[in-house]
Amino acid sequence: MDIRQAVRERRSIRKFKPDRVPESLIREILDEARWSPSWGNTQPWELYVVAGEALERFKIANCRNLDEGVPPSPDIKMPESWTERYKKRYGAIGKSILDALGLAREDKQGRAEQTRVMFRLFDAPCLIVACIDKRSSAIEYAMLDVGLLTQTLCLLAHDRGLGTCIMACAVCFSSTLRDVLPGADDKLMAAGIALGYPDREAPVNLFARERVPLEESVIWVK
Repeated sequence: MDIRQAVRERRSIRKFKPDRVPESLIREILDEARWSPSWGNTQPWELYVVAGEALERFKIANCRNLDEGVPPSPDIKMPESWTERYKKRYGAIGKSILDALGLAREDKQGRAEQTRVMFRLFDAPCLIVACIDKRSSAIEYAMLDVGLLTQTLCLLAHDRGLGTCIMACAVCFSSTLRDVLPGADDKLMAAGIALGYPDREAPVNLFARERVPLEESVIWVK
């Protein structure tokens, strides 16, 4: 796939097929993604690939936290507020998702059910958890490196006909993840990437996406 096509067409998938992704294909993608750039070639990321029974246990526990109103406890602080222009964009994507699902904003039950679907990772058959060492001296830059790896991974997956969704709710209960991931006590849960085959007929995977004009985010200095 042409790199420009991949960048434009890749999108967050919010409904996956149940089909298992072959381990050989995941290995191939990760083997290519490891060439992502990083500070001084430190390659600070560590990855867990979670599937099968382990992933199902996590999905159940993740939803239980949601149902019981457990306060989120992410290892890396997540956004809590935005300036008005960012808030407007955030609200717009939320509206697009609700419209695609045929949910009215006032339909609290429907929205709650969809949130539960999200905490089940949209039924993706695989979750990749990107971590960094707790002893890192510069978590902010390590997170930038994780972001570079994540984008590369998502583009490579798209090129193979797979879909991805980078999900905060996959890492917002860090202790729940540690119950599933071996040897994770010395790691910070940085990002979760749901991976699988997208349901290409689901309206929630088809709505038109928007990006702001270049002029809103680029300043030319000559």
